[in-house]
Amino acid sequence: MTSSITKDKLINEISLLPADKLGEIYDFIHYFRLGTEKNRQNEPNLLSFSGSWQGMNDEDFDSYLADISERRRQAFSGRGR
Repeated sequence: MTSSITKDKLINEISLLPADKLGEIYDFIHYFRLGTEKNRQNEPNLLSFSGSWQGMNDEDFDSYLADISERRRQAFSGRGR
């Protein structure tokens, strides 16, 4: 679904609401938009990590992955019990 179709559908649905509910809808949409803008500002630029492991040999990369697995195992070992 394209964004223009979605916006049209939202506008149509809003137009069908009783006038006394429009304030609630406005508050919801407004705070939702502010939250998504704030989240975008806090997101790391993932492309900045592009190619980070490119020069790493297979042995070092395998060791790196094993280290990550072990750290995750330790970090989550007490959860879910």
